[in-house]
Amino acid sequence: MLSIDDLSIAFGGGPDASVVVDRASLELRSGEIHGLVGESGSGKTMIARSILDLLPPDARITGGSIRFKGRELRALGGPPMRALRGSEIGMVFQEPMMSLNPALKIGRQMAEAMRLHTQRDESAIRRQSIEMLERVRMPDPARCLERYPHEFSGGMRQRIMLASVLMLRPALLLADEPTTALDVLIQKDVLEIMLEVVRDLQTAVLLITHDLGLVAKYAQQVTVLQRGQVVEHGAVADVLAFPQHAYTGQLLAALPRRSGGTAEDSPAVESSRPLVEVENLEVVFSRPSILPWVRKQPVRAVDGVNFTIQPRETLAVVGESGSGKTTLGRAILKLVDKSGGEIRVDGRDIHALGSAATRRLRRDLQIIFQDPYSSLDPRKRIGQIVGEGLRLLPDLTGQERTERVHQMLEAVGIDPGWSQRFPHELSGGQRQRIGIARAIVTRPRLVVADEAVSALDLTVQAQVLALLQDLQTHFGFSYLFIAHDLGVVEQIADRILVMYRGQVVEIGRRDDIFDHPRHPYTCSLLNAVPELGGDAGSGYRLIQHAVACPSPPAGWADDQRYRGRADARPQLVEVGPGHFAAFSAG
Repeated sequence: MLSIDDLSIAFGGGPDASVVVDRASLELRSGEIHGLVGESGSGKTMIARSILDLLPPDARITGGSIRFKGRELRALGGPPMRALRGSEIGMVFQEPMMSLNPALKIGRQMAEAMRLHTQRDESAIRRQSIEMLERVRMPDPARCLERYPHEFSGGMRQRIMLASVLMLRPALLLADEPTTALDVLIQKDVLEIMLEVVRDLQTAVLLITHDLGLVAKYAQQVTVLQRGQVVEHGAVADVLAFPQHAYTGQLLAALPRRSGGTAEDSPAVESSRPLVEVENLEVVFSRPSILPWVRKQPVRAVDGVNFTIQPRETLAVVGESGSGKTTLGRAILKLVDKSGGEIRVDGRDIHALGSAATRRLRRDLQIIFQDPYSSLDPRKRIGQIVGEGLRLLPDLTGQERTERVHQMLEAVGIDPGWSQRFPHELSGGQRQRIGIARAIVTRPRLVVADEAVSALDLTVQAQVLALLQDLQTHFGFSYLFIAHDLGVVEQIADRILVMYRGQVVEIGRRDDIFDHPRHPYTCSLLNAVPELGGDAGSGYRLIQHAVACPSPPAGWADDQRYRGRADARPQLVEVGPGHFAAFSAG
């Protein structure tokens, strides 16, 4: 289906040219999923973009060939290449907010490729759009078509992109980190959809990812890239079980793992007053109606949530996309308005503070946003972005600010010499590291990390997680760590809060949640995670969990459906020391 031979790609020309892909080769057969793995900046995305002639303006192919169904793609251009894009070769890009037009409704964007490449009428296109949105588990797909991209979470936007590309059922699918923004349940569903397309149409899939667990479970072949060069390739079972190249071994060794200690060994400080207290928090949004005379529908994004965060503690928040995780974090930072309840920091109600006190509070509360591109000002240089928060520290001199910025860039693995670059000159993983540096540069007391490492490859992810833990040890940070990667959560969390449809369904210490889950939803999350286990000596192997939840406590039931009646509302029941799960009255 696809054959790439000795492909080389460079930025610039002459002696100053920067080679980003160096004589790379790979093959995809019909019905095959081929994993392409490597660090951020290793050239994975450049290879995928070169297939569709979508390289950046200053990049060029300097050698090699790209053949699709025996046809040389480098010789194409203009209308012939446009005819291939979407209809025969589809691509899911890494950052969904960049790929969706913010000025157009979802329905119009999903229908665009169908109008260009098929003869179907508008009603048939609409039906197929709704069907595909249902397959990727978008709630209320008909209403979704009438909404704009900014009205959805990052995970939901990625699902919309997948649905748009899969509607045409292309012969070759280029999937550039297609599940990065997705929770484990949706991730599993999306990849099952890809497998179904592969089986039905013998589609070839080039799966670009840093998740080796996904490669082990779904791919048949794998190619490992390091700095633009192929260092290892072959059958997944052979390469991942017993890697032959040192770099492949480094990637596998960087897989997130639970630390050797227990929850009792965490640096969290038990105190009479927690750093953050959240009581009966509610955040209600109004969903616009399709018809102007129909009343807007309230959406309970956060519904009666209670928890605390201790000094130096890492509280991880997990749950499917749209469960209210990000809204919860932003409510604590006063980036969205609460509809009810209280949020206290150091015992003070943050909504009762004046403007001056709120500005002082900003130094202590910071956030790492989920989408690394849309959260960085494209007009500012990297050094300006990272140093922006230092304006809250007026006592620092200009030289001290510059030194602090350079220290933070080095801490997150970015060359301080890049401080004069713009965000568009960095890869997705590098942009995420800039967002992390910007958040921690003021030494805050609480960092809300919203999918802080989701865009990072394994080796950098391991470095950043170690960095966050080291900073917590040295400076006493607390983290509200929002994530869908349970492997990362297992490594970094002291306690875990599980959310489902705006409510807390389980909360407890990390070891209790992973080893003794009590709520069915928590069990389904754990069962959906493909995990690589083992070591270099015994070999790595795929581990598939099969967690079975015990019965609810006497007098309680698992049913979470209630119809707004206070007496039927699920309640958190203590199922162990410091371990609570939500059940309905039996």
